[in-house]
Amino acid sequence: MKTSIKKLPKSKLELKIEIPAEEFNQFFERAIFSLGKDLELPGFRKGKIPPKIIEKEIGKEKILKKAAEDAIRENYLKTIFENKIEVLGKPEIKILKLALANPFEFKVIVSIFPELKLPNYKKIASEQKKRKISISEKEIEETLSWIQRSRAKFTIKNGPAQKEDFIKVEYSSPQIENGKKIKDEFFLGKGGFIAGFEEKLEGIKNNEEREFSLKFPENHFQKNLAGKEIKFKVKAISVQKAEIPRLTDDLVKRLGKFENLSSLKKSIFEGIKIEKEKAESERIRKEILTKITDTTKFEIPQILIEEEKKRYLENLKKRVPTIFKMNFNDYLKEIKKTEKEIVESYHAVAEDKIKRALILRKIKEKEGIEAREEEIIKMANEILTNLPPEETKRIDPEGLKDYTKERIEEEKVLNFLENYTKNEYNSSCH
Repeated sequence: MKTSIKKLPKSKLELKIEIPAEEFNQFFERAIFSLGKDLELPGFRKGKIPPKIIEKEIGKEKILKKAAEDAIRENYLKTIFENKIEVLGKPEIKILKLALANPFEFKVIVSIFPELKLPNYKKIASEQKKRKISISEKEIEETLSWIQRSRAKFTIKNGPAQKEDFIKVEYSSPQIENGKKIKDEFFLGKGGFIAGFEEKLEGIKNNEEREFSLKFPENHFQKNLAGKEIKFKVKAISVQKAEIPRLTDDLVKRLGKFENLSSLKKSIFEGIKIEKEKAESERIRKEILTKITDTTKFEIPQILIEEEKKRYLENLKKRVPTIFKMNFNDYLKEIKKTEKEIVESYHAVAEDKIKRALILRKIKEKEGIEAREEEIIKMANEILTNLPPEETKRIDPEGLKDYTKERIEEEKVLNFLENYTKNEYNSSCH
């Protein structure tokens, strides 16, 4: 077998493979046997038909095709293993010469991981500074206020609703879920609805109905509602006066593990601190990776971008019925876009994600960062534990192992980079 390997643009390789005539003849003979073993002809026992008769019965072209497929599969795999080529996606195969008593020639074009030269990523990471974590008394008070409201006692109110009253409503809109009636309950002014919604309910009484319109923000996450004037019909099922208890040491003790109000505040402080440190960790990691990415130039294999775009599309198709309460075709009509247009709209974000993943992969290789077997098993078991039983049956064990290995190693690389940052912050409360 003769092989030649040529580098092509956009992280591709061209493999030209030539198999000597005598070797290809062996593939032809094997193809005759493979295609003829189940052939049944009068006067011959099954599996004992002479090769010449099989060739005449099946046809030379069909046997040549089978021989070529076998020769390509065997020699292509041999070539990529011997040359340690990591192939991405399906190869493009073209037969160059196919005839008996002649060398068999074919070429294969494959996508590979790109060659990239990393900048001094340790230096880049060391130049980034973590921001000081600050926790205000207001944040602690807001949490305490939520705890108080969660233990409030309610009495029916005959008068108009005011801020801080607890109201139960039933609302609908012809533009949301096809006018389906939705029930909700919240402290007026604290419900987290679109701006203006709760203000329109101030003064409402038990069993009173109101109709009004609100314009949704242009950047609203539900694209079918963004920037539109939406009509609402709301009925107050009940308006209740909330009796908010004072936070005393006795009440705090009844919450569980706290001895007094001071210990509760300390626990709230620590909880907020953990969340803010986590958010700051995510921010600094993103900043480091962005700076490394901006200074690393290489061609991204198109096949990886296309696969990532397809993943984004499939994820959207799964989410649409839950979020927008409509099937995907109706969603396309609503936003006036084709599936192809949506796929292309993901190009930039997919390209950026793949670029970052390839950089992390390169750093992982350079630093010898690997996931241990016990770490992979532990994470895989955690994932399976959180899935419904019927879904675990559809999980591919090898696919799950690869996924968890990739996640663990990515986390380790990001942690490795984060450890080079200047850790100059501390936590304070003011």
